[in-house]
Amino acid sequence: MKGTLYLVPSPIGNIDDVSPRAKQTLLNVDFVACEDTRNTLKLLNILGISKKCVSCHEHNESVASNSIISNILDGQNVAYLSDAGYPCISDPGYILAKKAIESGITVVPISGASAFLNALVGSGLDTKHFLFYGFLESKSSLRVKELEELKHLTYTLIFYEAPHRLDECIKDIYKVFGNRNVCLCRELTKIHEEFIRTNLKDLIDNPPTLKGEIVIIVDKGVEVIKEEISDKEIIAKVNDLINNGLSKKDAIISVSILLNIPKNTIKKLVI
Repeated sequence: MKGTLYLVPSPIGNIDDVSPRAKQTLLNVDFVACEDTRNTLKLLNILGISKKCVSCHEHNESVASNSIISNILDGQNVAYLSDAGYPCISDPGYILAKKAIESGITVVPISGASAFLNALVGSGLDTKHFLFYGFLESKSSLRVKELEELKHLTYTLIFYEAPHRLDECIKDIYKVFGNRNVCLCRELTKIHEEFIRTNLKDLIDNPPTLKGEIVIIVDKGVEVIKEEISDKEIIAKVNDLINNGLSKKDAIISVSILLNIPKNTIKKLVI
């Protein structure tokens, strides 16, 4: 008989966030797989639980998950914990959970702490519709490209960021999004929990010095209504540019940027 894989959230700061159900799950499983055995052993010691811990992190998850799955198929029950938060949410665990499901194993998520949900509900920004994005690219040019794809979404946007990249990240968000309301959330569930509710321009003018992982909540964008344009009008715009001296290739690229229409779509119309 197959065992079960339990996805168990670990506290993001306050140890009291470990629920009775999570504790009971950790007591009952045969062993614990985790992102960092040192951190998980500390947590288990605080809870008075003695369990074998095996490592399964972002660098070895593809390989380590195979042996864990094998143990579960042999009938063992396993709990998986990532560090400070929910497995699979900007943390390892997805590969393990996916392989377990593909192997016909029951996967049971245990409710618990999640930094982005705490940040969202405490931000004061719209919670009706939101998009959790996680970490943006660390390189500015790639980050700007990501943000360009998100700027017209009419959802509250949620990002994670490291403190040493925060200033540059905020500048890129401002450059792409313009000035929007924002909330920086840090030290969530801890003694020095802080919500900085302001706007992007103020953050750039008065950059805060923060420690610890930051959750950035950015107000939703304004819906952009695209004007309908016919194929004949698209072709006419391309021909106008060609008549004014541009090559056909450059004219197609220019109209693609101007109308926000895929280049290949315009190319097929013109050809």
